[in-house]
Amino acid sequence: MIISIASGKGGTGKTTVAVNLACSLENVQLLDCDVENPNDHLFLDPEVRETKPVNLKVPKIDKKCDYCGKCSEFCEFNALFVVKPNPKNRIPGNVLTFPELCHGCGGCSIVCPRNAIVEEDRQIGVVNSAMVGEIEFAWGELYVGEPLAVPVIRAVKDEINGEKTVIIDSPPGTSCPVINSVYGSDYCVLVTEPTPFGLYDLKLAIETLRELKIPSGVVVNKKGIGDEKVYEYCKKEKIEILLEIPFDRKIAELYSSGVLFATQMTEWKRNFSDLFGVIRESAQNA
Repeated sequence: MIISIASGKGGTGKTTVAVNLACSLENVQLLDCDVENPNDHLFLDPEVRETKPVNLKVPKIDKKCDYCGKCSEFCEFNALFVVKPNPKNRIPGNVLTFPELCHGCGGCSIVCPRNAIVEEDRQIGVVNSAMVGEIEFAWGELYVGEPLAVPVIRAVKDEINGEKTVIIDSPPGTSCPVINSVYGSDYCVLVTEPTPFGLYDLKLAIETLRELKIPSGVVVNKKGIGDEKVYEYCKKEKIEILLEIPFDRKIAELYSSGVLFATQMTEWKRNFSDLFGVIRESAQNA
C-alpha cells in the first residue's frame, strides 16, 4: 500500500505524521519527497548507504547548427535563444542556452533538421537512501538555486519498494511537486490544523485530490487551538477525521529535540498503528 502525507500549507505537521507513522509500523518504507526542504532525516538520524545523482538532460549545440531557429520556436520555456547571422553587420550566428529554464523534454533535438543538438546531463540534486532500524528510508535533495523539484521527486519515487507499506512525505501546497508526490497513491492523509489558514488550504488540497481521484482523510494536528470550522467542513463534505493530535507541551518538546513522540509515548505508537488500520479500511471502501 502507498500512503502519501500531504497538506495545503506548510507547518501543519506532515513530517510529524509521516515519521511517527513509519516508526509505528513493520515492513515499511519512508520516502521524503519534500526535496526543497527535506527534514525527515533530522528525526531518523540515518547513516547514508547510497547517494545517487539526479540529472536533467539539457541541450548542447553542435557545429552543424545553421541557426534556423526551429529549436527556440519549439521550446515553451525559452531555454534556447537563436541569434541568426548577419554578415552585413558582421554578426555571427549563435545559440544561447539557459539550462536552468530547460525541462529536459528533448523536443529541441527532435525538431532540429540538422541533428545539431545533443543532450548532456546536468546534475540538479541527489537521492539518498539508508536503513534506520527496520525502516527503509530514502530522501531527495534539490540543489540550492535549482527551480525544478519534480525530476528529483520522481527519482525518489523510483525507489518505491512494492513489497512494503510505502509512506510518502509530500511537499506543502497543491502545485506540481505535490501532485507528482501523491500521484499513484492508494490513499492520501491530509494533515491540517484547526485554524482559518489551515481550513483554507485544506479545501484546496481536497479539491486537488478529488481531481486526481485519490481517496483521502484528515488528521487534525494541534487540536485545541483555533476554532471548529475544520470539523464543520469535514462533516459537511463527508471527509473522515482519521486522528487528532493535541496541542501538547510534551509532544512539542520532543519534536523540538528531534525525538519521535511515538517512540517515547507508548499510547501514541498504538494510535499511529490504529491509524494505519483505519487508512487501510478506508482505502478498501473507497
